[in-house]
This record gives sequence, C-alpha cells and structure tokens, in this order.
Amino acid sequence: MSKPQSETLALCCELIERASVTPDDQGCQALMSDYLGELGFNTEPMRFGEVDNLWARYGKEGPVLAFAGHTDVVPTGPLEAWDSDPFTPQIRDGLLYGRGTADMKGSIAAFMTATRRVLKDKPQLRGSLAYLITSDEEGPAVDGTVRVVETLEARGEKITWCLVGEPSSTDKLGDIIKNGRRGSLNADLTIKGKQGHIAYPHLARNPIHLALPALEELTRTVWDKGNDFFPATSFQISNLNSGTGATNVIPGSVTLKFNFRFSTEVTADELRQRSEAILQKHALDYDIVWNLSGEPFLTEPGKLTHAASDAIRDACGYEPRLSTSGGTSDGRFIAPTGAQVIELGPLNATIHQLNECVSCADLDTLSTIYEGIIRRLLL
Repeated sequence: MSKPQSETLALCCELIERASVTPDDQGCQALMSDYLGELGFNTEPMRFGEVDNLWARYGKEGPVLAFAGHTDVVPTGPLEAWDSDPFTPQIRDGLLYGRGTADMKGSIAAFMTATRRVLKDKPQLRGSLAYLITSDEEGPAVDGTVRVVETLEARGEKITWCLVGEPSSTDKLGDIIKNGRRGSLNADLTIKGKQGHIAYPHLARNPIHLALPALEELTRTVWDKGNDFFPATSFQISNLNSGTGATNVIPGSVTLKFNFRFSTEVTADELRQRSEAILQKHALDYDIVWNLSGEPFLTEPGKLTHAASDAIRDACGYEPRLSTSGGTSDGRFIAPTGAQVIELGPLNATIHQLNECVSCADLDTLSTIYEGIIRRLLL
C-alpha cells in the first residue's frame, strides 16, 4: 500500500486493520480512547454483555454535539473473492479498500481528525463535544447504542445534536443528508389449516389457499400517503414457506415474514391493528408475533441541518438534499430523547459488498465538512 497522504487516511487504516466483526471491537475503541484522551476528552468505556461501547465527552456544559458511530463491521464473505485482504487496507487509484472503509470507520476517522483541528484552534467550546460509539450496530443492536442512551438518560445527560456517521451519500460526497428514518415493523405470521391427502381436499383445509385473499388485501392496502419528508408506508412479504416437499400432501400451515417501513403518518400500533383486522376479516386461524425494530424519526430543518448544509456547501460547492430514505440506523435510539439527529457520511455504493472502498479525497473532504459543523455549532 502506498503511504496514506493525510492523518484521516492513516487513522482510518489503523481502524481497518482491526478485524472488528460484530460484536468484537478488536481494540478499535481503545485506539479511539487514547486519541481522544490526548485531546482532553473524558473517556468512559461501557460494556454490556459481549458488546463494547464508548462514551467520550469534552466539556461539561450544554449544548452537546455528539458523533454517533460503530466500530463493528459485517462479515467479509469469501476472502478469495476480494482483490486484497479486507483487513489489510490498500490504496489503489485513489480509493482506499478494506472492510469498514465506508461503513463506517472512515467517518469515525474523519470526525476524530476534525475534532483535533478544532480543539487545537479553539480549546474553549460553547458547549460539549461527545462520541457515542458501539460495536453492535451491525448485529442485534441490543447491548449497544440503546443501552448507552439508557445510561445517559438515567443520569440526566442529554444530547442536543447528534451526527451519525453512516454512509449517506449517493452520487457524490455530501449530496444527501438523512434527517430522519422510516420506522420498521416486522411480523412472523403462521396461518393454520388442516393437513390431508391432495386427492381428498374436502377432508383438509389448505392454508395456502386460505391465506391468499388476505395476503392480496394486505399488499394492496394503502396504509398512508406519506408526507413532505416520508414516502407512503410500504408493506413487503420477505419470506413464504409451506408444504412437506411432497406433491400429494396438503400442508397443515403456511408461515411468512413481512415488514412495514412506515412514516410518521401512522403508528406501529395502528399497523398491527389494521393488519390483524384484515386477517380476522378473512376468518383465518393464525398466530402472529410482532417485532418493532424502530420508530420513525424526523429532524425538522433547523440549526443542525443548516450547519451541515452550510458546511457541505463551503467544502463541496453544492447544495445537499434532505432525505429519509434507506433502512434503519442507531439514530432511532437517540432521536426519542429529544435530540436532533442527522446522518452524514461517505458514499454508500460499496457498503456490505466485496471490495468495499471509499475515495481517499472524500475522506479528507468529509473531515473538513465535520469540522465545519463543529465550528458552526460550538464556536
């Protein structure tokens, strides 16, 4: 690998070299603690179960600008399918390759170097700067950010503004600022029938046939029309299973999984109630287990979004767009505390893929953008 050209790239490489597949942090947070401790941060490791978390804070007064991120990465997949070792960072043609370059060790490195430059220039902030880091964002997310937030809330420690370093950019760095996320509601549904010989259907009840009218109604139902920030709520069936494998047996049940990605125009309780009303309308014998992955949240245009937009405009020369598209993030655990939350990071084109990479120049520019946000909010 050619020698990194900047502190941000060098720091990102150090993080990538640690094979921190969920939930094993592999010393990433210790590296961060040492770096931030030298800058005057109070660093507080928080381990819950098998998950390492880090809360680091500079300053004791509000308002608090917190950077939220994760040191864990998804598994690499087959190593032989990578062009280079995923945990040996490689720079080729201006791109830094390695697992976690975009999601999201690059963002962590960029914010850390932005922090160093700001504090070197202005060690007295008008408030506090903090880091909320977990090693369990890509996994179950049970002992990660949500547990840290619970701890902070219990002791009355509030975040005013939260910048999540998820890879939000689509076509060019900073073109998208995520100022919210849709909610995610999952269901495991079992529809019961009666198993029997396929030649004697009158002696059985085919659960597939019974389910189809209800599933058709669920798929064509308009749950809401969305709003200025969110698209209409989406219902999608992701898994459908039934049968014994034999062609002459009517199955006794059919199981399926479905998901709602929902806007702020409807609640999870309303979706549950309306869904079950449809199942009951079709006189189905069913069991259903619901799992709410996250409520929708929205940060209205204001001080945080303006600071981010201005910083992108200064660094990149164009106007970003606010969006709530995409999946869930740990922002869903922070927004309910009353914090303003946005997501801003590098391009997401290669995240979770083989040969994940990020532009070296983009990482340096991202650090400049983050610096601009810190300065606008805390100086």
